[in-house]
Amino acid sequence: MYGVWILRGARRIFSTTAGGDSPRLIRFALHPPNHVEVEFANGSLYKLPAEYLRVFSPAVDSKIRSISGQKVIYGRRYVVIMSAEPVGNYGVRLLFDDLHKTGIYTWDYFYYLGSNKFTLMRSYIDTLRKHGLSRDPRVRK
Repeated sequence: MYGVWILRGARRIFSTTAGGDSPRLIRFALHPPNHVEVEFANGSLYKLPAEYLRVFSPAVDSKIRSISGQKVIYGRRYVVIMSAEPVGNYGVRLLFDDLHKTGIYTWDYFYYLGSNKFTLMRSYIDTLRKHGLSRDPRVRK
């Protein structure tokens, strides 16, 4: 397995194979500032928005609110992906403009996020509503 970053215009593309149970990743494209596109060998193509990726980051974040033991990230509607860097041949680390950069998104995790996007996002929005939180950032006074 190998990976190569290829610079094409303003976006970076990375191709490699996926590990685990998901299909093989054949294309990763960063479309700054607002989304990532991943394509798998089984024909699945997912466009994953920055907010979605930030909210479902695989890392623990200090900028979250714990509600009844449930961690909820809120106020990230307009978060921007500033860069991406490969991690081995199994994933990528994304840097967001809120300076979050500790999560490593594996190819398997991208597949999970892509194939469950509607359900996960609906659940996230329901949780925000339930706790009176918003996707919009707080207005600073």
